[in-house]
Amino acid sequence: MTERKSPHLNWVLATTILASSLAFIDGSVVNVGLSAIGSSFHSSAGGLTWVVNAYLLPLGALLLLGGAAGDRFGRARLLILGTALFALASVLCALAPGLAWLLAGRGLQGIGAALLMPNSLAILGSSFSGEAEGRAVGIWASVGAVMAAVGPVLGGALIDTVGWRAIFLINLPPALGAIALARRYVRDEPRGQDGAPLDLLGGALATLGLGFLTWGLTIGSGRGGWSPAALLLAAAGAVLLTAFVWIEKRRGGRAMMPLALFGSKSFVALTLLTLLLYGALGALLVLVPYVLIRASGFTGTEAGLSLLPFAAVLALASPKMGALAGRIGPRLPLSLGPLVVAAGFLLMLRMTPGGSYWSSVFPAILVMAIGMTGAVAPLTTAVLSSVDRSHTGSASGFNSAAARIAGMVATALLGGVLADSGPALVAGFRLTALACAAACVAASAFMFFLGAAPRR
Repeated sequence: MTERKSPHLNWVLATTILASSLAFIDGSVVNVGLSAIGSSFHSSAGGLTWVVNAYLLPLGALLLLGGAAGDRFGRARLLILGTALFALASVLCALAPGLAWLLAGRGLQGIGAALLMPNSLAILGSSFSGEAEGRAVGIWASVGAVMAAVGPVLGGALIDTVGWRAIFLINLPPALGAIALARRYVRDEPRGQDGAPLDLLGGALATLGLGFLTWGLTIGSGRGGWSPAALLLAAAGAVLLTAFVWIEKRRGGRAMMPLALFGSKSFVALTLLTLLLYGALGALLVLVPYVLIRASGFTGTEAGLSLLPFAAVLALASPKMGALAGRIGPRLPLSLGPLVVAAGFLLMLRMTPGGSYWSSVFPAILVMAIGMTGAVAPLTTAVLSSVDRSHTGSASGFNSAAARIAGMVATALLGGVLADSGPALVAGFRLTALACAAACVAASAFMFFLGAAPRR
């Protein structure tokens, strides 16, 4: 029985939500715990950067491979495998005796997320169609936003009472629930391409290239500046990524990133929008709780609560926006949404140490949430609609990879800001907010001038 004929679509939706919520929770709760983790392990700013990027690196590099594996071997099977790996890695993170073990656990979490995320969305794309698909994706995005909101609040409370290790254990209940539901309600058949082997060489080159590039950016953006080592690492990453593109061109339709996708202007626009918008969002989610704790004296719980309005607005509005995009097309909301997000980043310039949260932080968070509502569900729907159904796993994997890679690069560039304290930290935060606003304006321009309503 295929997903499209399943009489249990509500349970299928619940399964994908629980599985993908692992990535949403982990991506937000760790940001609140950075300060406590740094104090526990006496870590440098570069080490804190890798607490985030050790997860984002395999997630961004292997999402493409995870989607293609789901297309070939079965999406439900890969969803269960990725969820189980994520749960085990979370236990390793909670028990880590040192920073190296924590980074290893974070890397395994990234691999698990790379398997479950694209197949979660692909199961949605093959189970629903038309306006129902837009509504389902909207519900998926809104519940994910709720989970992302609950994560920092619960995580902050755990950090203040139990300790930062407990924040990784909150991944276990949704992981076990997702596995149980997937085994009961999600059925699919392997989807091969004439027995073609997976693009393992491409996956290895992408992972190594992004790893060296991120390492170079982390060193170069730190206090040491662009030393010969940083330049050499970044150059090595660029060479490996160039080799990756060459390999993908040689493999043609069997590549994990088929270059033929870039023959469409609308697909190029969606990719550029994703890179710019989610890069800006990634910087925001790392810096806001960190600055509030370090410069404004917030507790972990208070820092977690600071981003709650962002997720609440997404949760309430994403289902309606997803359905609307299914009717009118994604171009208009995807052109206007990033402009509103840019306005929110400019409002962030009013944030000062010791200032009132409600007057200096809350208005910016609220405006950015409204803008992201116009982008999250419509973007996902547009990507899923841009390819035939047999390749929805690869398409969703590529778009998710672009979002995570953007967040990874943004985090790598924050090394110098995370190393500062006091007024210098606030000044670095404001400069970052200006750069993020400019990126959002560019994202809107790309979508408006290049984008078009994608067709299956």
